[in-house]
Amino acid sequence: MFALAACDSDSTPIVRDAAAGGSSPGAGGAVSGPDTNKLGPNDRLRITVFGQPTLTGEYTLDGNGVLAFPLIGNVPANGVTTSQLQQAIAAKLQPDYMVNPNVSAEVITRRPFYVVGEVQKPGNYPYVSDITAVNAIAMAGGFTRRARKNDFYIRRLDKDGKMVRIEANAGTVLQAGDTLEVRERIF
Repeated sequence: MFALAACDSDSTPIVRDAAAGGSSPGAGGAVSGPDTNKLGPNDRLRITVFGQPTLTGEYTLDGNGVLAFPLIGNVPANGVTTSQLQQAIAAKLQPDYMVNPNVSAEVITRRPFYVVGEVQKPGNYPYVSDITAVNAIAMAGGFTRRARKNDFYIRRLDKDGKMVRIEANAGTVLQAGDTLEVRERIF
């Protein structure tokens, strides 16, 4: 077993699912709901400021997960929920521009997830809530004949923003932005 581990030239640390995700959605079978998924780069949102049609619209987070919003400028949104973003926008609008602003935010589209390795059609795919590794592999056309069919890696940013590899199985739930790696079997 030790000799085979030496063949893995990837220096990305391997962690257990719960350690990588902490309280993030999809970690260790955590329950996901309408407001448990964190926002990230390239997520597209519909933001409504009630009574203010010029501020209401569709916005896309930039590559760093920052929202550029009229009047108030940049709002950090990477790693926050839509409820937290609503509160941040309202807090910035209230002192200078509005009295008691009512803000709502909903995700229109999330950043994609990626499937690489021993699948028929590697690439990026639109994120679907609560998608498992085996469903993602099905979207990618299924396994090649050389694929390991019982264990995978998921590359994900941990809570500190560092890339880690998570040991996964067919039932592991993916998050938006994850990369599912289907490895080649040895024999």
